Amino acid sequence: MPRSNRPRGRPGGHRDDEPDGLERLLAGWRRTEVRRGVEWNVQPVSAAQAQKAYRCPGCGRDIPPGVAHLVAWRADGVLGDAADLAARRHWHESCWRIA
Repeated sequence: MPRSNRPRGRPGGHRDDEPDGLERLLAGWRRTEVRRGVEWNVQPVSAAQAQKAYRCPGCGRDIPPGVAHLVAWRADGVLGDAADLAARRHWHESCWRIA
């Protein structure tokens, strides 16, 4: 008998406790890391999503459009979530790892 690749359970494979759409995608990629005692939100940006040039704070070089990289912002900032998001920075993946 051939193997079935269909998910088992509810039709469509969706559970009630899972978020939908973009929120689910973003939550799946974003993670929290602790660096030098500071908690950071880190979210990868794929090459297809990278549409602007940014300057990496780790090496000071440009991250051109079309290059995969990371976006990092404080998760425990004292000024609130809006200020933390406004202060987010785009990093080369390798620069973030060694920073």
